[in-house]
Amino acid sequence: MTPEGLKKEKDVDRSASITPETGRRVDRVIIAGLVVALGFFAADKYLWHSHTDDVETPAPVAESPEPAVVDSGPPEKSVAVLPFVAMSDGPDDEFFADGLTEEILNSLAQLPELLVTARTSAFVFKGDDLPPIPEIAQSLGVKHVVEGSVRRSGDRLRVTAQLIRASDGFHLWSNNYDSTSEDTIFVQENIAEKIAVALDVVLDKEKSEAMRNAGLRDVEAFTAYQKGLQLFDQAHGEIDMLPGLRAANEYFDRVVERAPQFARVYSLRSDFYVHLMNDDVLGGPDQPVEFGDIGDAYEQAVENYEAAVRFAANEPDLLKAELDLAFVQGNWRGLDTRAQRAMALEDCDTGNWLTTVVNPLRLAEQFIPYAERVLACDPLRSLSWFNLARANLWAGRPEEAVRVAREGMKTARGGWLEWIFVRALIENGDYEEARTVIDTQVRGSDWAGAGRVLLAVKRGNAQAADAAIAALDFDPETTIFGMLFHAWTGKRDDANRLAARFDTHPWGPWALWQVTHWCACGHPFDLEAAPNFARAIAESELPWPPDSGRTYPLKDWE
Repeated sequence: MTPEGLKKEKDVDRSASITPETGRRVDRVIIAGLVVALGFFAADKYLWHSHTDDVETPAPVAESPEPAVVDSGPPEKSVAVLPFVAMSDGPDDEFFADGLTEEILNSLAQLPELLVTARTSAFVFKGDDLPPIPEIAQSLGVKHVVEGSVRRSGDRLRVTAQLIRASDGFHLWSNNYDSTSEDTIFVQENIAEKIAVALDVVLDKEKSEAMRNAGLRDVEAFTAYQKGLQLFDQAHGEIDMLPGLRAANEYFDRVVERAPQFARVYSLRSDFYVHLMNDDVLGGPDQPVEFGDIGDAYEQAVENYEAAVRFAANEPDLLKAELDLAFVQGNWRGLDTRAQRAMALEDCDTGNWLTTVVNPLRLAEQFIPYAERVLACDPLRSLSWFNLARANLWAGRPEEAVRVAREGMKTARGGWLEWIFVRALIENGDYEEARTVIDTQVRGSDWAGAGRVLLAVKRGNAQAADAAIAALDFDPETTIFGMLFHAWTGKRDDANRLAARFDTHPWGPWALWQVTHWCACGHPFDLEAAPNFARAIAESELPWPPDSGRTYPLKDWE
């Protein structure tokens, strides 16, 4: 720098240069600037703020609304474990492969960071001619997919597994395992841990232990368990579930013999005894009016729930099992608190009785976020959609219930979902569409008849409701429908007559709770007509009757 401005050093006489003086001037300017800046900072932090801390500052007026949050799709740490392919054709090889798959799935499900697709939905993609991985991942709402194969030859075992990023098909991890059948548990555990690490899950001692304790750890037991599950799932698609559930229990009994501390099998095994009692009191296929001999079904149900509590492997399983046991034992005091604690956990299992408990106890609003999480884990199971739609109905959101049920009918149609779709349409005032769905999609089932009755009831047409009941091809008096129809149509004496009959059954109070839940009409009957049920409600001090937020023009009592 010279008095004439900047020049190249070669053109300047060093003896005439003023660079040192200019540098000192620049240093002084920088120092002065820093002092001023620090002064402003100190005044802003300690002086000015000390006078304005107690002054309410008006909120700035937004010039434009905040942009809507865009759904970015599934969480990054989400995975579905598809059924491993059995590459050998031994009599139990397919069940063995399914068992290995479920062991891996259950281990990963213990990690709260991961969203893991439930078995029901993941096992839809079993067999030949499967869609491409990106389509499967989109259907299941995940960003990663695990697939593999199992080959057994005598005692030799070869397992291949790979973790695939669905967006581009990139293999984040893969490995082959050559071992013996005795090493199956090690292979399963190693695969689950490698997948977790590849998905950036930090495994500490507690998480690793939870993963190891999640499964059966017995090859013969998890093979028998898969056979029982197959029969169990098939039974729930039949009108008469008892034969299939009885056959499933034969395999579950073997699991108990081999792995007596496996809690999940006890909850499944209890289902046969509960359905045996339900069918006896509320009516099943060709059920006679008089009660049958159910033997020690109640004691068996309680014993299985007690075992599920005793051997629960983690807190979510324990809370659900404790709620199930309390409900079945009639220990209803504090049932609402138990349900709230269960819903506060971020897991993907509703247990056996949670959904039956929450709506009558006016907890539908709290249950909706939990049901949404369960649906994210199990999107191809019709019951996931059914539970979410029904909770929305109980929460007074019929329009949302219609949306959920309609989407569910496209995604996982079946089971009770058709009925809740019809009911949501009726509650939303979409009578003509409800009629069309009844006549074209639900026709031929008992639910179609129930839909016609409810449609007439909601329109306040008693004559049409009676005609719809008379046109049924079954006797509603021997089923749960009889109680619902009497309540909806305002036939109080008939409703009380059936309630009194149900109340004398050993399973009566639980049956009447379910009647109240399905009716969604406040009191379907007078409590005085069912003294055993009334006593259980009084002792529990639970809020009763349930408030479903729905009206029934022909029913003149709450």
